[in-house]
Amino acid sequence: MNMFTVQVATSAHTEYADQICTMIEESARQRGTGIAKRSPEYVRQKMLENKAIIALSKSKQLAGFCYIESWGEKQYVANSGLIVNPDFRGEGLATAIKKKAFEHSRKMFPDAKLFGLTTSLPVMKINSDLGYIPVTYNQLTTDETFWKGCQSCVNFEILQSKNKANCMCTAMLFDAKAKKQKKWDFIKKSKLYARFMQIKKKKLAKETKVS
Repeated sequence: MNMFTVQVATSAHTEYADQICTMIEESARQRGTGIAKRSPEYVRQKMLENKAIIALSKSKQLAGFCYIESWGEKQYVANSGLIVNPDFRGEGLATAIKKKAFEHSRKMFPDAKLFGLTTSLPVMKINSDLGYIPVTYNQLTTDETFWKGCQSCVNFEILQSKNKANCMCTAMLFDAKAKKQKKWDFIKKSKLYARFMQIKKKKLAKETKVS
């Protein structure tokens, strides 16, 4: 097994920004899923703001990445842009990166609710292990800046047609202040959820064409 360093990115890692953006876009293209694109300049800024997690191999090859965003006057925080180099998949890196981003986010924004939007079942599994649960879109931030970030996604038309109330992505939320937030049993419900997502995708796509 390869040895990796998973750490909070610094100015020393800005040289990887272009490669990170290319990797994120290529991964989305191969999966045929939507993604909110980010520029290399944006990624570099996240590194300079202490709001990014990077994973490197022993030879300093880019292995993975994730960045942190805050919305609604820091009431909501998202860990976005998770990517793992195809050469290093199957090593548990996605879990390690998400865990590091989760822990760092809670230190930086201890009072914030952590949320995410994803079409990936593996990411949903990682999120559920961290304590996230599926929620409806109205439980997320209303900050327009966040939703503008979806404009580059291939599914943005669907999001617009639903007035930001639904889309292909699944919303997940971690609320440390929730007294009775039950852990979502992903393993038990994943097959049923995957079937639900297939139905949702067909239904939303059909409704968008009609409208």
